[in-house]
Amino acid sequence: MKTPHIVLLGPTYPYRGGNALFMTFLFEALEERHRVDFINFKMMYPALLFPGTTPYDVSEEHFQKVPSQRLMHSMNPFSWWATARTINRLDPDIIVFDWYQPFFGPMFYGIGLFLNRRMKQRILFITENVISHESRWIDKWLTRLGVTFAKAFLTLSRKVEEDIQSLAHGRPVYRSELPVYGWYTRSEDADTLSARSEFDLQESDKVLLFFGYIRHYKGLDILMEALAKLLLEDSSYQLLVAGESYEEEALYQQLMDKLGIREHVRFKNEFIPNEGVARYFEASDVVVLPYRSATQSGILNMAYGFEKPVVITDVGGLGEFVDEEKTGIVVPVPTADAVATGIRRYYELRSTTDFSTHIRERVAANSFSDIQNVFQEVYELFH
Repeated sequence: MKTPHIVLLGPTYPYRGGNALFMTFLFEALEERHRVDFINFKMMYPALLFPGTTPYDVSEEHFQKVPSQRLMHSMNPFSWWATARTINRLDPDIIVFDWYQPFFGPMFYGIGLFLNRRMKQRILFITENVISHESRWIDKWLTRLGVTFAKAFLTLSRKVEEDIQSLAHGRPVYRSELPVYGWYTRSEDADTLSARSEFDLQESDKVLLFFGYIRHYKGLDILMEALAKLLLEDSSYQLLVAGESYEEEALYQQLMDKLGIREHVRFKNEFIPNEGVARYFEASDVVVLPYRSATQSGILNMAYGFEKPVVITDVGGLGEFVDEEKTGIVVPVPTADAVATGIRRYYELRSTTDFSTHIRERVAANSFSDIQNVFQEVYELFH
């Protein structure tokens, strides 16, 4: 059986974020049995279009710096031609486009256009999202443009697998899931009490964690409203918020004052470097994802990496990754009342439910471990 040669197109170091993390994991998983080349971005977003401070990973500690060629420039068609020329020269068996942002539709179309006829028959799109969370008509058009040359799709949730059918038009669709991110090193003194002392939290506090980029669809405002309801019953609730806000922080500061919860919220509005991640999870009891919409979430799998249970809203594909009342709590709708009820239920169960054991079992069954076999199936399809 031939070992496929694979070319990955997407972000990895020096870029940050969930997509770069996933693609790095994918490279390492495939490299065990395949020859893998990685074509990275030279430039992802123009500064005027990037909502954060920087797209680059400013961490002092880096888990893996996988080898890559930085060729793709989202705004420069000459780079699309150069990327396609490189792929034609490498002559891989599978070409993998990482699709998660409609903005890259013209670039991916351009690269596909410049590939030779044989290479055009070997294109697999990994579709983390079909369209963006805040989708508009232009996003849908750019998505259709971007996946024009796809010969097959690999989705990372059942929800995306269903959604992609309207674009696939009979093209094969495979499914896996995000890996569990266990790279984050626990502190040498990794215990709840020492971690909480860094955030001025008490051992007896009930500590909730909201982690990652702050955007409207992620529902931080819903969680704050839920916290206000919980505090009417129990003053020991505390909320850690850690991540760079892609919205005006003042909106949340004003909401905290309006709800009277400021003394119960620790708000860190900045990208958390790799070396600082562990302490937030170690200090927390449960990770809350009160999303208004979602397909899958790297934060959920990061929580599992720390053996932390989750409270999530049953939107998009999130619910399929939680074993109810074993690895977390699934609440039916993204409202403050529902999220508060889910958090209460977690604390009711934690004295009688071994969440950590259930999470370890869930991690062991993670379908990403079978990703090499999925790629073998794709190779057989293309050849």
